[in-house]
Amino acid sequence: MPDSTGRDVPAVLFLCVHNAGRSQMALGWFRELAGDRAQAFSGGSEPAETVNPVAVAAMAEVGIDITGEAPRRWTDEMAREADVIVTMGCGDTCPVYPGTRRVDWELTDPAGRPLDEVRPVRDEIGERVRRLLDELLGNDAEVRELFHGDDDSGWENDRDAVDQSLRDPWTLPTARVTDHLEAGGSVGGSGRGRECP
Repeated sequence: MPDSTGRDVPAVLFLCVHNAGRSQMALGWFRELAGDRAQAFSGGSEPAETVNPVAVAAMAEVGIDITGEAPRRWTDEMAREADVIVTMGCGDTCPVYPGTRRVDWELTDPAGRPLDEVRPVRDEIGERVRRLLDELLGNDAEVRELFHGDDDSGWENDRDAVDQSLRDPWTLPTARVTDHLEAGGSVGGSGRGRECP
């Protein structure tokens, strides 16, 4: 769907029953990791009154603030705008739309659980969101690997350089590009797998 600047970017809808824990953490991770490269929404079939405070605390530990979010009921408009609908325990009450990809994530419900039991749920959601973004955004993940190897610590700081590298692969560090291409990889082309010229 188009973002605020008119660019067509992937959109994801995260759904759970109460929209108070799992789907809110997924939304927080997605917005943090995707930036303006994708959009996301969240909703529930039976929204709670407030976001689970333990989920809020767990996300705060990784530097993600979800205090401004509020549980809401998913709408038909949300679902129709999504390229992917991710469900988390809402079963048949979650929407199914022909032509829209639906993925079910089996995750422990953090409701009523202490912080030390919610942390693993938070971390699993974070990993699932990363994998989903890798699928949606194509070789953004390859470019991140070329810049930082297994270390993601500099990813956010080099966002401008990474965005430029997606348009022009020759802006990547030369040694890493050479090693990557010799191993059979490709870069460039906004996730469409265009080989380096």
